[in-house]
Amino acid sequence: MAEVRPERASEPHGDWRPQLVALDIDGTLLKWVDGQSDPYETIPTVVHDAVQRVLDAGSHVVLASGRSPHGMTRIADMLALHRDPDERLWIVASNGAVILRYPPVEVVHEETFDARPAVEAVLREHPKALVAVEERAVGGYRVNRHFPEGELSGEMILTEVDEIVAKPVSRVIIRDPAATADDFVELAARLGLHGTDYVVGWTAWLDLSPVGVSKASGLQRVASELGVDRADTLAIGDGRNDIEMLRWAGRGVAMGQAVEEVRAAADAVTVPVHEDGAAVELSRWFPA
Repeated sequence: MAEVRPERASEPHGDWRPQLVALDIDGTLLKWVDGQSDPYETIPTVVHDAVQRVLDAGSHVVLASGRSPHGMTRIADMLALHRDPDERLWIVASNGAVILRYPPVEVVHEETFDARPAVEAVLREHPKALVAVEERAVGGYRVNRHFPEGELSGEMILTEVDEIVAKPVSRVIIRDPAATADDFVELAARLGLHGTDYVVGWTAWLDLSPVGVSKASGLQRVASELGVDRADTLAIGDGRNDIEMLRWAGRGVAMGQAVEEVRAAADAVTVPVHEDGAAVELSRWFPA
């Protein structure tokens, strides 16, 4: 059955203003997509100020990312999202598989799955691929080999693949620096990857997650907790892992550098991340 989407807010009109703003991080808040000139984790002042205006208006801001929890809390700190000591933030991590409150970090919901069959299927085709799962206890990842610098946050603990996928996990990353994103799109479609959902990133980067889990499913849980309807949600993102979120939200906005399938899922497209597209979109609803 086709999903029933909420009433869309494709253009600013009337008195509609989002009560919940869901923001992707990499390629939406952080400028890393087209060649990096600034330090990696730098929030532009114009973006920081726009987010603060959302909070000033009494709307909620929820970070929704493929990152693991430890890679998201510092972004929340940089944006100064936590204002009320009696009210902790909601964060949607690991592409919706992990929902947490912060500060301090408290995982309130986690979806896990048996990743072994899918990982084995991909490694048969890409035997030199890198594999990683979150190791929350140390704020890092268990990996079969080290990932390129800057691609994973936190400590990397070298571990055999069999051990990495020995127990249910919330998310698996598979990366092949020698392949392309198109290679992985074709591979994932051909394999089917039964028992999982998957997302291909900007490069040959494959995120595996439990079936039915996405940023949209995570945000639905958070919106219900906050008493906000999805029709009153604005979501901004740039990657294939944002597609469900953009379709779910009352207004879904793709960043200007997003690939066509992401742009097609959105109600509108803002300017690219290097032109602070997130701030441009937020300023339409929360002007300075």
